[in-house]
Amino acid sequence: MNTTIKKSYYLRNDPLFLRNEFEKEGEWNFPIIKKQEVNLDNLELISYSDISSKDTKNLHKGVHFFIDDWRFESIYSNPDKSIERLSKYRFLLTPDYSLYAEMPRWRQIESVGKARWVGANWQSKGLDVIPTMSWSTSISYDFCFTAIEKGCIVAVGMIGCKQNKRVFLQGYNEMLRQIEPSAVICLGVPFDEMDGNIIPVDYNASRKVVR
Repeated sequence: MNTTIKKSYYLRNDPLFLRNEFEKEGEWNFPIIKKQEVNLDNLELISYSDISSKDTKNLHKGVHFFIDDWRFESIYSNPDKSIERLSKYRFLLTPDYSLYAEMPRWRQIESVGKARWVGANWQSKGLDVIPTMSWSTSISYDFCFTAIEKGCIVAVGMIGCKQNKRVFLQGYNEMLRQIEPSAVICLGVPFDEMDGNIIPVDYNASRKVVR
């Protein structure tokens, strides 16, 4: 087997190229995020951009990804690199890859697929994972809530959603209908109209890291 054919063969069979190793669901074959029982007492969060391999004072917190996408792209492109660092923390929210209304539909689907794969990968490593729920407009409802086990604890972020409250609430209510979450971790101040077992977490406090 010459070098070019050998390289092509290994690429064709590389799990990080195929991303097909987990149980799948739905038209888009997203990896499934399974329901896990996570203790939410005295809940605190820390941003992924603030965690450190030397951290010993924030390990009781869950890690969130309500930050710019470029800050956490490596958890998908090079997933093993961050596992040891992340595994020290209480639980992980799945990454909040952007779902902007102005994105073409294929980009939105890609963002959801990447988030599901990362979450399923973490669960396969024995980590506690809570899915972050994001949506754009109603065109995303047939894919952005799939491959999440019903009754899961979920998380939502309020950053920026106040600019289009109506669209946010429509998507939020659809999420409640499709997933029936047991609890909703809400990073930021929730709207009064939001139903469900909401557990608010102060966003600014999540960025104030104890060193």
